Amino acid sequence: MAKKFILGLGLVLTLASCNTSKSIHKIAVPTDNSTTINIPAKQAEMSEAEIQKWPQADLATDSIPGMSIDKAYDFVSDKEGTIVIVAVIDSGIDINHEDLKDNIWTNSGEIAGNGIDDDKNGYIDDIYGWNFFGSAEGDASPEQLEITRIYKKLNTKYGDLSEDQISKKDKPEYDYYNKVAKDFNEKYEVAVNNLANYEQAKKVLTENDLKAQTKLNKQNYTIEEYKTLPEEDQNPYLMSILSDEGDVQEILGWMGDAIEYFSGQVNLNYNVDFDGRSVTGDDVNDIKDVVYGNAYVVGSLEEEMHGTHVSGIALATRNNGVGMNGVAKNAKLMAVRAVPDGDEYDKDVALAIRYAVDNGAKVINMSFGKSYSPNAEWVYDAIKYAEKKDVLLVHAAGNDGKNIDKNDNFPTDAPDKIKEIADNVITVGAITRAYNENIVSVFSNYGKKNVDIFAPGSEIYSTVPNNEYKSIQGTSMASPEVAGVAALVRSYYPELSASQVKHILINSATKIPFEVILPGSEGTMVSFDQLSVSGGVLNAYNALVLADKMVNGQ
Repeated sequence: MAKKFILGLGLVLTLASCNTSKSIHKIAVPTDNSTTINIPAKQAEMSEAEIQKWPQADLATDSIPGMSIDKAYDFVSDKEGTIVIVAVIDSGIDINHEDLKDNIWTNSGEIAGNGIDDDKNGYIDDIYGWNFFGSAEGDASPEQLEITRIYKKLNTKYGDLSEDQISKKDKPEYDYYNKVAKDFNEKYEVAVNNLANYEQAKKVLTENDLKAQTKLNKQNYTIEEYKTLPEEDQNPYLMSILSDEGDVQEILGWMGDAIEYFSGQVNLNYNVDFDGRSVTGDDVNDIKDVVYGNAYVVGSLEEEMHGTHVSGIALATRNNGVGMNGVAKNAKLMAVRAVPDGDEYDKDVALAIRYAVDNGAKVINMSFGKSYSPNAEWVYDAIKYAEKKDVLLVHAAGNDGKNIDKNDNFPTDAPDKIKEIADNVITVGAITRAYNENIVSVFSNYGKKNVDIFAPGSEIYSTVPNNEYKSIQGTSMASPEVAGVAALVRSYYPELSASQVKHILINSATKIPFEVILPGSEGTMVSFDQLSVSGGVLNAYNALVLADKMVNGQ
């Protein structure tokens, strides 16, 4: 699903040449500038303030596997950085947020509100970016999942036919339909069952909590107080929550989130009769039909949540005494909407990448993804276009706890999962703040060939709409950590190409010298270096040191 980030319940609720006399683009990136730090995990309980800023900590000094951000800025303290435009292709962004508003990109070639395409880029009044899934009037809609669209299309053709009625020519597509149908029906059934289970659990917990409040004459109560009730008034489920020192009201809130999530899956994402695309007025099967969408990059409160959180991680204003510090300074945020509540369309992704490239972005963050991509070739072409224009794409690995060397995950720069079509995409897995066998986030996808690096992705504190802040987790959160560091490198070392920056980040990662629990397994232990190309964790300081060596030599 497009916006895969993790809720409190653990639910899955994304070579151009350089103008330099040194011909930097021809210099090979050193293959080993990584570090290995053998220290014990942090033992002391972390404060809330420490947890909120753990991704930027330094492993050597803090015993927390962060990105060494302060150390990185110390390294370039005597340098003047250049402005780098970072495009965030996402769901919608609160560009008026107190911690983002000073870093918003504006299109200097466009005059706001005059209804004219002043800069002749094909998009009218695109002052802050563009929205690819709304109507001209600004309306937007949730969407189906890609598997639903494919199932609906093929079911119309093959749903009433038996195998002996299929022609030899149609047999491959018929077999594919059966595969998709099996996957679709299984996932739909899971969503229906989860919705029913959470609705029932919330109903039981609510009824018994209200009964306990009435009997005890208080809203909040301990397990000892609950045990004073007659046995017939005690509920085993409520008792188990109290025994685990759970907050009943918080758990009811989580259940409400779960019900909303699975209700959306049942009624929208997996609903073959739902049509969210009708508002755009374009032909979704025609990549040349590009005149659609609108300049409204913000969205509704719910739509803004994911994109605003992602944006703050990379680009919240540093050291302004407000909220939190983003990774990059000297960076401007270009807002590009292409990720609805549901799966993004390949057409929108391809055009969003091209829009960002054509309007000056040098780093593009893509915290979305899906398992099916019927028009993947459009996205491949856009990736190659970005490479030609020297733009780095940063992509979240996904939250399914799977090996994407074996399982499909789009968009990708390796259609066959082996050979890359371009050298400007970096795919990011997620880690926790635990420097031990639990360092890999349980939800994170991995892959020795198709995940490039890991970065902080659990308990990530960042901006959310209406000048608020919240901790969310997912590879969606790890990706902008990398995008922020990439922008940092490109700001202070603009001579370096997108490809070089990619390999600098990979080759300067901090190595993890122990075995970890394999995501999605029942405790299987593996060497951390088997989970990604780099075998390490993003380190901004190391990256800047390596970039400096490349540009200035040592």
